[in-house]
Amino acid sequence: MDQVPSSHPPATEDPAYQVFLDSLDYLPTADVRRIKEAYAFSARAHADQTRISGEPYITHPLAVAGAVVEWRMDGAAIAAALLHDVLEDTRTSKRELVDRFGREVADLVDGLSKLDRMEFASYQEAQAENFRKMLMAMARDLRVVLIKLADRQHNLQTMAGVRPDKRRRIAIETLDIYAPIALRLGLNKLYREMQDLSFQLIHPNRAHVLSKALRAARGNRKELLSQIEGGITGKLAGAGLHAQVFGREKSLFSIYRKMREKRLSFSQVLDLYGFRVIVDNVPSCYLALGALHSLFKPVPGKFKDYIAIPKGNGYQSLHTTLIGPYGTPVEVQIRTEEMHHVAQDGVAAHWLYKDSEDGGRDLHIRTHKWLQSLLEVQSGDAAEFFDNVKIDLFPDDVYVFTPKGKIMALPRGATVIDFAYRVHTYIGHHCSAARINQDPAPLRSELHNGDMVEIITSPQATPNPDWLDHVKTGRARGRIRHFLRTMRNEESSQLGERLLRQELLALGVVPLSVRGEAWDHLVRSCGKKTLEELYTDIGLGKRLPSIVARRLLARDDLSADAPSQVALAIRGTEGMAIQLARCCQPIPGDPIIGSIKKGSGLVIHTHDCPIIRKSRSSEPHQWIDVEWEPAEGKLFDIRIKVEVKNQRGVLAQVAAAIAEAGSNIENVSMDTDPEGLVTLLSFTIQVAHRIHLATVMRSLRHIPEVTRILRERGVEV
Repeated sequence: MDQVPSSHPPATEDPAYQVFLDSLDYLPTADVRRIKEAYAFSARAHADQTRISGEPYITHPLAVAGAVVEWRMDGAAIAAALLHDVLEDTRTSKRELVDRFGREVADLVDGLSKLDRMEFASYQEAQAENFRKMLMAMARDLRVVLIKLADRQHNLQTMAGVRPDKRRRIAIETLDIYAPIALRLGLNKLYREMQDLSFQLIHPNRAHVLSKALRAARGNRKELLSQIEGGITGKLAGAGLHAQVFGREKSLFSIYRKMREKRLSFSQVLDLYGFRVIVDNVPSCYLALGALHSLFKPVPGKFKDYIAIPKGNGYQSLHTTLIGPYGTPVEVQIRTEEMHHVAQDGVAAHWLYKDSEDGGRDLHIRTHKWLQSLLEVQSGDAAEFFDNVKIDLFPDDVYVFTPKGKIMALPRGATVIDFAYRVHTYIGHHCSAARINQDPAPLRSELHNGDMVEIITSPQATPNPDWLDHVKTGRARGRIRHFLRTMRNEESSQLGERLLRQELLALGVVPLSVRGEAWDHLVRSCGKKTLEELYTDIGLGKRLPSIVARRLLARDDLSADAPSQVALAIRGTEGMAIQLARCCQPIPGDPIIGSIKKGSGLVIHTHDCPIIRKSRSSEPHQWIDVEWEPAEGKLFDIRIKVEVKNQRGVLAQVAAAIAEAGSNIENVSMDTDPEGLVTLLSFTIQVAHRIHLATVMRSLRHIPEVTRILRERGVEV
């Protein structure tokens, strides 16, 4: 938060500080002593600073430390919370912190300082890189991010003097990043507070109106709430269960979001009553569920058992929806005291209840595993990493089974491909088919709760770029992109070598005759470590082969625009480094030309493609001569239009003729003229070469109802 100079040092006997000290009774004396020293040090370091509100700046670190104490964190974390701004905002050095407070505290403060300038308003590289640093800090030490969340919480609480545009920016980035992280760590209280505070900062008028309406509704609903609560309490007592029952009210932001997303009125959102039941142990949870189902009728399909299968953030409860008095829907959550602690405090339960319970510790371990899995999807592109991880921050889970009965949690909307990569990267790379509940299913199939999924692999199968349109998990997306990038680089290296060889031959030079020293000098002068890296740049269109050839031969008299006399032979099956243009869809037999497109490699067009006419004349150096190399077994997509008389069964006749000519139909669409006399059939078919296409078209012309056939060209897609 912004600060301004002050001539008034903070009072050494601040009442808030005394309350803070009283809350440290769970810590050893040595830790309390260090915390007192940290407070005094921070107060001196910030003595000439105040907050925008006019308060001494030390009130902010003290408030952050107080939040950390509520989680019962250790002495090092509390000391770091008190000192979290001294590296950033004062002349204090890390060495000084190490000498005064030890390496552990200094490292925590240093980690926090590196996160202080994060902004997540966009997907720009700088923000993405900072986000990566935050997750890496989390993986190293969760305390860093817990203190950061407490810092953000207090800043949200004290925004009154901040400029409106800055308030809005901070609130938006909180909703985008900090709140989802709090939820993923199981900090539900903090998550809800961050959402409500951010909502009030972004939409103050809407928040005021909703808050006023909620207070009014609360009074009107009091009698019915008491009636339902009394019925639940009495029923559980009659079943011999010791239980705490209390009402559960929706947060302001959740009401607003539900109204906006589902276009509901305020009364429609509030027509659902929520109660929480706390019992002594797990068996009592299920006994309580049975008792309540005999009190009120349950709504079919609205029961969820998060005890048997916990959520990814450790949350456990039984959820059920009942039809209460006057047909009122009643949501009930049933859990133990331990589950309640974890549900409220999440990963912080590791510190809060570590002496008596294992739930928090287990969650702490699972969280570390989750963080490590996120870091596994890292790539050189920080923005890509940001995109991948944001998917995983907190999706709703679906639970599916392996053939051996193992349960796997995946985000809602996940597909078979996501499942395959969750099992193992090798399984993902080589999955070729799948069965869902014993039935064959496409790899793009979306998974649902309870599905049993079996993956069929093939050594020949490899990831397809289209898979990126069907995956939901950051892990799968990152693995696919890494594979495609690696394969692309390998293929681009091979293409680059062929392009440079072609250029040298056109100049009358055999590549093998060039001395090794010349090659070494070329690599160094281009800033590359290996010749393969240089080939990759050529294949990706980052360097023109004509210029590289000139540099290799050290001949300045060669023009970069001079066309090569040797045509490059292609098969069209090379992979990602050589792409067939989708606008004209060239096939073997078509006169073709290649375009070196930066970042994409070599793109093949037909000579008469209307899309490239302007580019060929304005940028001749980017075009090279290519020709088809004989290849067997490869089929190429091509679009044709067939105009037919509008008669019954004509589509079947056309489809049969295409099949008899040895072609596959990939796609078909129809468009009938306004008078209904003719229908225009648009096909995407597969042919081996130009002669094969001619055979297909000749076969279609034999059908009396066919009035016109043409190959579709020049459609930009």
